[in-house]
Amino acid sequence: MSFIAKPEVRTSDLEAKAIEVFKKFGATSAFYGYRPSKGMPAYPGYICISINQEIVHGIPGNRRIKCGDLVSVDVGVNFKGYIGDGATTYVIEGADIETRKLAKVTYDSLHLGIKAAKNGGKVSDISRAVQTHVESFKYNVVRDLVGHGVGIKLHEDPQVPNFVDKNYDAPLREGMIIAIEPMVCMGGWKVSISKDDGWTVKSVDNSLSAHFEHSILIEHDKTVLLTVLDDGSEAYIPPEV
Repeated sequence: MSFIAKPEVRTSDLEAKAIEVFKKFGATSAFYGYRPSKGMPAYPGYICISINQEIVHGIPGNRRIKCGDLVSVDVGVNFKGYIGDGATTYVIEGADIETRKLAKVTYDSLHLGIKAAKNGGKVSDISRAVQTHVESFKYNVVRDLVGHGVGIKLHEDPQVPNFVDKNYDAPLREGMIIAIEPMVCMGGWKVSISKDDGWTVKSVDNSLSAHFEHSILIEHDKTVLLTVLDDGSEAYIPPEV
């Protein structure tokens, strides 16, 4: 996505590219038509694109990316009956140092969470690693949205908060697949859902946000990243500050 996530590109162009890739590999969107509860409208997009103060679940459309934007692209696919879920926040050219720093801290917190995910451990090991790193930079992790198990369904147990919560501290076991996804705000952690579309989640105080996600498999003695390229690399890494 990074080669087309540029100023003046429409968010619908990113979605069109994703659809093209889905078709190439015989996959389908895990997001399109998704309805987590009866009170919510079905999600109308094939991927989620959230910009700046939008944290997650932004709907692609005619909006154009601008210089200095933070553009979170969240992609969920169904491939041969199994779900993959990952997200990246692209730092668009012209972003100031604080914007770049937020993206890098969020990215690093994801990998610290992944490193803490081990067979025989607990979800709180992941949560603590993410929260400690984020808060050391005076940022906040969103508390109304969390990571999750993933497999045959898009959202499965266990819940994986980005903050330590004694109510969600499941054991980590060999064979589990979970999506770890820090959602970090430069300001406060409180969020609101757009009344216009019923989906887009924004920071209440209008502060910038970033979002990174990988789906991982916990094996007996190691953790495997599932949402990477064939050579094991990541499609995008935010710039150093």
